[in-house]
Order: sequence, then C-alpha cells, then structure tokens
Amino acid sequence: METSTARVIVLAGPSGAGKSRLAGRLHAAYGWPVMRLDDFYRDGADPALPMVTLGSQRIPDWDDPRSWDGAAALDALTALVNTGRTRTPVYDLATSRATGAATFEIRPTDVVVAEGIFAAEIVPELRERGLLAAAYCVSQGRWHTLVRRLVRDLRERRKPAHILVRRGWELARREPQIIARAQQLGASCRTPAEVERDLAKIERGLAA
Repeated sequence: METSTARVIVLAGPSGAGKSRLAGRLHAAYGWPVMRLDDFYRDGADPALPMVTLGSQRIPDWDDPRSWDGAAALDALTALVNTGRTRTPVYDLATSRATGAATFEIRPTDVVVAEGIFAAEIVPELRERGLLAAAYCVSQGRWHTLVRRLVRDLRERRKPAHILVRRGWELARREPQIIARAQQLGASCRTPAEVERDLAKIERGLAA
C-alpha cells in the first residue's frame, strides 16, 4: 500500500469573499480536490445551534462557529488524508439541513483544498496532526464582499431577501473580527490573487 503524503490547504474567510471560486481555479489549474467544509453545518433543528435576533425575528446564527460541526469536519479530513477516502454530508442551505451524503476519495499524493467559512477553526489541530500544508483567510474588503455575497445569496435564494439583507449588514460589521480570529488561529490573510501566487510556489515545489 502506498504511503500517503497528502496534505491540506485551508481556505477560510467571510461568506462571499471568493473562497469557492478560488478553490475551483486551484482545482482547474492543479487538479487539487476540493472539500466543502460548509457542508458540515448543523441542521436547523439541532439544539446546539446558536440563535440570533434580526429585527423582530429569532433565527439560527449561521455565522457563529458553533453552528458548524468542526469536530466532524476534522475527523473527515483526517480520514481522507490517512486512508484516501471519507464520507461527507451534502448540505442544503435553503432548507438548513443535510439532505444526503457523498463519498470523497483522493490519491495518496494529493493536495486537498478544504474551503469554508469556519475552516480556520481546525487549523491548529490540522497542524498538530501534521496534515497542514498552508492556511489562508481570503479577504477582499468588507464592502466588496458585502455586495458579492448579497448578489450570490439572492440569486441562489438561500434565504428570504429581508433576512439576507439584514445578515449582510451584520456580517460586514463583524468582518474585521472574523479576519482577526482566523489570523489568531494561524491563517494568513490574503486576497484571492495573492493566495494563488503563494500556492503556485507550493505547486512548483511539489512538482520538483
């Protein structure tokens, strides 16, 4: 059996910052498989789900790290790197629940791109387990991100429009704290273009 040398590149950062598009470009350029860590959100009925008040409404706080099952995401990544195979949930944002599961497989030498809003939360443990290649918090500025996120969420009908607008403003207000938290956990804050330049160097090193 071939020994695994697979490692994980983490792309964290605010919703709408461009993580998914960046991950897609890395997959297209280098063939790196992408694991969507946002699929590890808790179901809307989970009693552990934190709540927030928006106007007169009490809704799940999907932007609190406790709304995400980091332990399950970490275990899935660890199994993937060590065995080449794992199972991941398939999460539907519109209905706030997992609607199925998928099998994720990699080769022993792959670099895995793990992208998600709360991905930085597992950076210290990935580093401790010797699984981390690099960690980034993707950022393009809070107002640019606000517009991108709102356009995307309205187009995809992720939630009712009035909730998306209120959530967007709240996220813009929180963004400096979100970025500071990711940096505290060991992620480097970069624009997508800067991340791509950094990872091109990693790819050249792997190919050497």
